Amino acid sequence: MSNVLEHYHFLHEIPELGFQEFKTSAYIADQLEQAGIKVTRGINNTTGIVAEIDSGVPGPVLALRADMDALGHVIDGVACARHTCGHDGHSSVVLTAAQELLKEGAIKKGRLKLLFQPAEELGAGALSMIEGGAMEDVEMILGFHVRPLEECHVGQATPAVIYSACSTLEATIKGVPAHAARPHLGVNALDAAVQAVQAVNSIHLSPGLNWSVKATRFLCDAGVTNSVPDEARVVWDLRSQENEPMDILKQKVTQAVLNSVAALGATAEVVVLKEMPAAEIHEEATAVIRAAIVDVLGEEGLLGAKTTPGSEDFFYYPVKCPTVKAGFWGLGTNLVPGLHHPEMRFELSSLEIGVKIFKAAVTRVLG
Repeated sequence: MSNVLEHYHFLHEIPELGFQEFKTSAYIADQLEQAGIKVTRGINNTTGIVAEIDSGVPGPVLALRADMDALGHVIDGVACARHTCGHDGHSSVVLTAAQELLKEGAIKKGRLKLLFQPAEELGAGALSMIEGGAMEDVEMILGFHVRPLEECHVGQATPAVIYSACSTLEATIKGVPAHAARPHLGVNALDAAVQAVQAVNSIHLSPGLNWSVKATRFLCDAGVTNSVPDEARVVWDLRSQENEPMDILKQKVTQAVLNSVAALGATAEVVVLKEMPAAEIHEEATAVIRAAIVDVLGEEGLLGAKTTPGSEDFFYYPVKCPTVKAGFWGLGTNLVPGLHHPEMRFELSSLEIGVKIFKAAVTRVLG
């Protein structure tokens, strides 16, 4: 039995938000150093960690990536951080795999780099690691995610999760204040915001494309009930299976907002709050993962690729480092009721399988 559950239980009890993973990163770095693994803390002046196992023999440079951050929730009126996307499991699996690979002397050539990344949920963690030099010399990078029950059961794994591009746009809409008894003297920002939502709902892209756009936040408060509000904010979530349609979608949303509010005499500023690229997965990396899954689970445990409208900032690694071969797989965990749900839970025994699959993949490349 490995230490993966011990690591998981410790990390699960100290959830921290993006770029605030101070206890989490300290624990992971300490565990790596105690195992005799070289560690660099504070990547790009953040909580990011890069660790390395060098065989001393020339060969490939393979990286494993795990995210560390938790999600913010409001539960019973109290704001808190909670691990509801499984990042505590991801970090525990990669940490344990690294410890066991070193102990077993499994790395015979090349170097294994371990990237423990902050702030995946903010869409900024991977970029921060890249800017901090974490990807220097890396030829292949592998990541994974625990999967919901409807996609993947315990004892199953998919060698490729095809994530979608995601952008979050916010419009700040400016009107003109006025007394509610004299609305003709003002421009109602709330009315303009409603028009903007309807205009965005009328956007069309080719029906052959996989995309969606929906309003997810609407804020407007004049402070009193007898005044025409002069400011409103609306946030939209945009999704696209590919990167190119996302660029078109962002342009259409922005234009729809500007045109619709202008018709009422209001103005708007549209900004991108967060974005993540669509999956760019290399077949060679996927082949390594596929073989590792079969090594551990047999052919009966190997599923086909899974396409998801979810997003992952992992794919900034191949987008910003185009020579890197990226692979991203999914681990069956019987996860319910769903990712990001405040009561999310999964079969912890599946983490042992995750450790074995990563070890098998590393051994195939560096063994």
